[in-house]
This record gives sequence, C-alpha cells and structure tokens, in this order.
Amino acid sequence: MDGQPATGLPLHDRGFAYGDGLFETIKVIDGYPELLDRHLERLDLGCQRFAIPCDMTALRSQIIAFGKALGAGVAKLVLTRGDGRRGYGPPIDCQPRIVLMGSPLPDYPLDHSKNGVRLYACTTRLAEQPALAGLKHLNRLEQVLARAEWQDPDFAEGLMRDISGRVIEAVFSNIFIAQSDVLLTPSLDRCGVAGVMRAELLHRARQAGIKTTVGDISLGQLLGADEVFVCNSLYGVWPVRQFEANVWPVGPLTRKLQRLVADLSSNT
Repeated sequence: MDGQPATGLPLHDRGFAYGDGLFETIKVIDGYPELLDRHLERLDLGCQRFAIPCDMTALRSQIIAFGKALGAGVAKLVLTRGDGRRGYGPPIDCQPRIVLMGSPLPDYPLDHSKNGVRLYACTTRLAEQPALAGLKHLNRLEQVLARAEWQDPDFAEGLMRDISGRVIEAVFSNIFIAQSDVLLTPSLDRCGVAGVMRAELLHRARQAGIKTTVGDISLGQLLGADEVFVCNSLYGVWPVRQFEANVWPVGPLTRKLQRLVADLSSNT
C-alpha cells in the first residue's frame, strides 16, 4: 500500500466506505505486466472523470517493479481517493491511496479456449449511468449479483444486458459477435466496462483488415450471429459455443483473433 508492505486498509478510506476509486487487473508474465499502456490509459481516464490526482509516470514505475517481484500471476491495482470524513462530499485536497496485490494466475480449463464455453442468461440487468460507463470502478455489485445466479460449473460466464435489453457484456468479460465477416462489439457509452483486451482486439483486427463495428447489439442480433466469443486480459479469447438453446461453431474469425493476441507477452 503506497509502496510499503501492508496487510490492511485504514477504516476511513473512501474506497472502503463508498467504492470511491478504480481498479485494474493486470496479467504478469515473466515479470512484465501485459497491456500496461492500455491499463494505465483506462485508469487515467477514470482519474480524470473522478477528479482524483495521480502521477501516472510514477505509478507505471511502481507497477513494473511490482511485476518484477511477482514474476508471474495477477497484479490487482486498487486506487482510491484516500481518507475522508463521514459523508459523500469528497475532500478538497485528497491524497489518493494505491494498493497492489499479487495472486496466482487463474487455472482456467484449456477446453474453454479450444472448444468454447456456455453462457448463463443472467437476469440481473446493468443500470445506465454514462458518468461511470466504460470505467473499472470499485462498485461491482451488479456483477456480484449476476455471478451469484449460477453455481453450475458447466457455465463459464454469464451474459449481461442493460435495463433496455441491449447486450452489453459478460460478467467478467467483454463480448463480440461476427456476422458476415464483420466483427461487432457493444457500445459501452451507457454502462459496462471497456476492457483492455477488447481495445487490443479491435486494434489488431483493424490492422489485419477486419471490418469492425461498435454499436448497440440486440439479443436478436446475438442469436443470429455466425460466431460469438468473449474476452478479457487474463484468458484472452474464449469462443462461445452455447447460450440457452443457441449453439455456435468455433468459427474462423474467432480462431484468427485468438492467434492475433497469442503473442501479447512478447509484444506488450
């Protein structure tokens, strides 16, 4: 915490009291944090929107040093507004608090990326709040409620829609569909988390000459897609093979995108 070993958080921290802060979940391979530029870009956007001062150059150095010490695993960065008195009003001169926690890489089954996953149909809907849309802020109660809806291990992820019924994302992943060789992913202007792997996939797909579109996606469009896949920065790309009664093959565009991000460790 703030560059020093720690085992607890001060009780007056606004992240603890109000979820007043942001976080990033960073994959570390061979001592180096993957997609670090994209993580810091999203974090910086959140700091600007929340009016939390942060020296991104110093933070970068701190993350790199933490990654070297961790070696391999997951570095979770939590940035809060720091301490504050009781009440919602933020302190005028806040002193942000930075917490870095290391954990092992999740042991996801290889079959998820090879043969695809099933999506659970979550009933929890995402509220529309443009001021928070795209950010990875500390209030993730919608995802907590959605993930609590199923215990069956046959479902690797759950589909989440907004209150208007639009397809937005999965519980801890972003979602893409392919239709007639066009790659589509939902707009996240109203709600949802703009994942760093989502951004990287859009960038690499465009470099490869794949037509991409970001916009509203209805449930009907999802069900009529040629291919569906989910992604995040820890596991990469998982094809979706089934959602309710709908079954998809693992298509060529999904396989191509898996290959396009397979070299992240050497090209971060």
